[in-house]
Amino acid sequence: MYDLIVIGAGPAGSSAAITAAKSGAKALQLEKSRFPRHKVCGEFVSAESLELLSTLLAPEYAKLLGEAIRIPQSRIFLDGRMLQAEISPSAASIARFDMDIALWRSSQEAGVETREQTTVQKISYDSIFRIATTAGTFEAATVIDASGRWSNLTAKTGLMAQTKWLGVKGHFAEPSPSQSVDLYFFDGGYCGVQPVELAGEHTNGRVNACAMVRADVASNLEDIFALNSALQERSRHWQPLMDPVSTSPLIFRDPSPLRGNILCAGDAAAFVDPFIGDGISLALQSGALASRSLMASFAKIISLPQACENYLAEYQKKMARVYQASSKIRRALRVPRTIRKPFVFLLEKNPAITRYLVRKTR
Repeated sequence: MYDLIVIGAGPAGSSAAITAAKSGAKALQLEKSRFPRHKVCGEFVSAESLELLSTLLAPEYAKLLGEAIRIPQSRIFLDGRMLQAEISPSAASIARFDMDIALWRSSQEAGVETREQTTVQKISYDSIFRIATTAGTFEAATVIDASGRWSNLTAKTGLMAQTKWLGVKGHFAEPSPSQSVDLYFFDGGYCGVQPVELAGEHTNGRVNACAMVRADVASNLEDIFALNSALQERSRHWQPLMDPVSTSPLIFRDPSPLRGNILCAGDAAAFVDPFIGDGISLALQSGALASRSLMASFAKIISLPQACENYLAEYQKKMARVYQASSKIRRALRVPRTIRKPFVFLLEKNPAITRYLVRKTR
């Protein structure tokens, strides 16, 4: 019998599991895959989450933060123009290949019981939770679902009515890349590019190219690069350093941080448009918030339903505004180019407005 079972071992799941274990809770973390692994992700870690990440990582992984490439600038390539905005304090670039396994092992160091390659098949609740998995059935007083934006635990209603979006990512060799996160927009999506390194590897230059694109526009990185002239020119001499990875569908919906008495964190609660670059930060913060909301429940001070209500209130206060800002900016960028042109011109001539929009997504 566990105090908490966390489903998923991405940033949200590990943040939840480590936070719970450090409070003295008996926690179990279940992950359907195995580590290390590449994930479709921009690998941009905003300054808002670096301090939290440092408290989650075991001491032996501190160098992951210390050696991370710093990103002090953002550049947006849109309609033949380049918009620039300072990122202050600087963000960091950390490969998910390294971050996820470091967090997974930090969970183990914190006292969390962990199981890889264990798929959750069914969750039932009758005063306690029973989690049926490919490795047997486990029981817990509480559950946090951090299984991602799309799993067998997530409702699939409305899928056919939505435009299908894909996520595609690859690492490429580029000598001396710009120390910036660069967003290349085109009709039907965008592609983000930033420098990144893998732990223990010091190449002449590696960049992560991660795109979100409509399925009817393109499905591979080579075709995506051709959709923006500046990106096509930049990528002309890139050499691939990994096999591309992809994911679909990408579904935008209103945040749903609760499912019955189950707390949802990270993409399981809501999928934020990747262009704002705060997905990892939101995942880490929501995972920690979910666990903190359950502390009084572990101690039998409040009921589980009350803990769930507390989490909902805090989630809406601290994170829902980011999704709202992201949605508004996304809609503005997808208007026809002729309507968008004056807005882009205004941003180009007034960098302070661009900085303001960046702050609204933090």
